[in-house]
Amino acid sequence: MIEFRNVSKQYSPDAMALRDISLTVEKGELVFLAGPSGAGKSTLLKMIAAIERPTAGHVIVNGQDIARIKPAAVPFLRRNLGLIFQQQRLLNDRTILANVMLPLLVTGASHHQAEQRARAALDKVGLADRASSHPLALSGGEQQRVSIARAIVNRPQVILADEPTANLDRASANKVLDALKAFHSVGVTCLISSHDEQMLDAAARVIHLNQGQLEVAA
Repeated sequence: MIEFRNVSKQYSPDAMALRDISLTVEKGELVFLAGPSGAGKSTLLKMIAAIERPTAGHVIVNGQDIARIKPAAVPFLRRNLGLIFQQQRLLNDRTILANVMLPLLVTGASHHQAEQRARAALDKVGLADRASSHPLALSGGEQQRVSIARAIVNRPQVILADEPTANLDRASANKVLDALKAFHSVGVTCLISSHDEQMLDAAARVIHLNQGQLEVAA
């Protein structure tokens, strides 16, 4: 599903984000990325989504080489990816339902189809009863779960989550993690970066990064 072949990313002569990374993620795996701030976790996830391109090496996603993919093809690549980043970027002037519907409307779904699928996605993250609420009326954990609903409404093959439980209390963090595990249980490939030791202790596979280098792949 995802392969890094000797991948490096250098932003400037003094800023090497990734150094000679090689790893493989199989279809349907749940993989955690661990490491301190600045270890390269976010850069690695952004490369999979073609937000960043490698300086050297190859990133292969579903058979496509990210270094060679044309800009016009990037939106089609991302339709198979669910992206969850630390800043939710929810639109505060729209309801939760409207926020989750937006990715479907952008890709040409009818309003009726988008609403049905958005309501189903909110139900999966336990927020069906908050569909008419606005983001600012929700807690941080609830907003993060809305971000998950928005990320999976297109039924992606891969979910990329960058510190999805950062700054959440334990109860909220557990709900977010449970939602991600539920999608993994039906075959979605999940890559999750985290500092949360409790999450990492329960993980089947953890990839450790430090200063842009691969330390341990268990």
